[in-house]
Amino acid sequence: MSEFVNLMPSFVWPVLGYVFGSISSAIIVSKLFRLEDPRKVGSGNPGATNVLRSGNKFAAALTLLGDVLKGVIPVLIAYSVGVSNGVVACVAIAAFMGHLYPVFFGFKGGKGVATALGVYMALSWKLLSVFMVVWALSALITRYSSLSALLASAVTGLAAFAIFNSQSELPLIGAVFWIVAFTFKRHRDNIDRLKAGTESKIGQKKKTTD
Repeated sequence: MSEFVNLMPSFVWPVLGYVFGSISSAIIVSKLFRLEDPRKVGSGNPGATNVLRSGNKFAAALTLLGDVLKGVIPVLIAYSVGVSNGVVACVAIAAFMGHLYPVFFGFKGGKGVATALGVYMALSWKLLSVFMVVWALSALITRYSSLSALLASAVTGLAAFAIFNSQSELPLIGAVFWIVAFTFKRHRDNIDRLKAGTESKIGQKKKTTD
């Protein structure tokens, strides 16, 4: 098995990561539970929030778990086969981008917060802890899910410098910053609504982050 892994070109792992990330948990779960297509509900983003709009909390929880695992599994596999940190970083980015732009669903995916969380979980428990603590505190204070995700992402990006402090880990910092940048990019509408004071708070019916 190890010999087979060593023979595989490095670019294969990011490709596999992207393909895995392209599997839409929201769409698959909605079909299994015979729920409305999440792309036709609310914000149109295939994520746990839109599945939750169906009223099926279990389906929404499964969607969230699936999106997190899309970030966790490819990165852990990359680590397990012993590829370089550079390749691991590429796998992390690829899995995340697969969720945002899934090849199986017209390149129209979710906003990536749950998948980013999965990537952070696989890269470092410290990275995960930073994100979770900042998100929880922000959500408690502001009641804005989108703002909490953005603040948590920004702080996590800065924390990556302290967590990955060796030369060989520089690619991992790059991967985190890539994910943070695209998290902000995918939340442009939320940012506009936050500025306008029209963004929905946690617990309100209209919420557009996934």
